[in-house]
Order: sequence, then structure tokens, then C-alpha cells
Amino acid sequence: MTTLKSRLKDDLTASIKARDELRSATLRMTLTALTKEEVAGTEARELSDEEVRKVIAREAKKRREAADAFAEGGRAAQAERERAEGEVLAEYLPQQLSDDELDAFVGEAVAEARAAGAEGPRAMGAVMKLVNPKVAGRAEGGRVAAAVKRHLAG
Repeated sequence: MTTLKSRLKDDLTASIKARDELRSATLRMTLTALTKEEVAGTEARELSDEEVRKVIAREAKKRREAADAFAEGGRAAQAERERAEGEVLAEYLPQQLSDDELDAFVGEAVAEARAAGAEGPRAMGAVMKLVNPKVAGRAEGGRVAAAVKRHLAG
């Protein structure tokens, strides 16, 4: 069984051979971030596929934020590059939930939290606790929080 990290390394080798600069640079940066994560803390360790996914998701989020910042600053070429890098990383992440799928999960969690007695603004934390494990890795925290707020307000 190949791990996600070994798949990244194999894909890096393939992209270098194919002279795919964007892909190889993106995978190199991601593998560097993984190595940093592995040696962070008191002792070096091998990351699980789940931990590798979290690092990739964090890197993808950085690309989205940088793309937005470049776009706002009128630097379209850099914004496009960041978006392209984000698309490369997205290939290694679980398929993101659509808004409808996310709303369905949030709706169930809101009903569950209300049944457990959570009401009003304080229900936010209770609902987030119920939703997060169900959508882990498939929806960004900001999207989840916005959906929960919509449901609680409605």
C-alpha cells in the first residue's frame, strides 16, 4: 500500500521528468512543509495519511488566501499562479462538499443540538462540535461556520 507521502514523491519525480515546472515546484513546497511537520516537536516522526492531508489542506488554504491577496493588489499573474498551485494540491484532498451537501449536514447537526437543548447563539459551539467530524477535510472551517450561522439565524 502506498502512502499519500510516497505518492507525492512519485508524482514529483514524474513532474520533474515531464518538465512540469508548476507541478514540481508545488509538490516540492508541499513535501518541504511535510518534512517540517515531521521534525517539529520533541522527536521526528512519520506522519499518517490523515496528518499529511491536513498539511496539504493548510498549504492549499495558503494558496487561496495568497491568490485573493494578489488579485486585490492587481497582480493577476501571481494570483493565477497561486490558484494553479491550489488546483494541483486539490488533487490530493478529498472531494469538497457542495453547498447543498454542507447545508444538509449542518441542518442535521442543528436539529440534533436543539434536541439536546442548545438554543440561540450558544448553540453555535454545540453545532460546530457535531458538524466538524462529519465534514472533516471536505469543507473549510469558514464555510462550515457561515452555514451554521445561516441555519441558526433561520
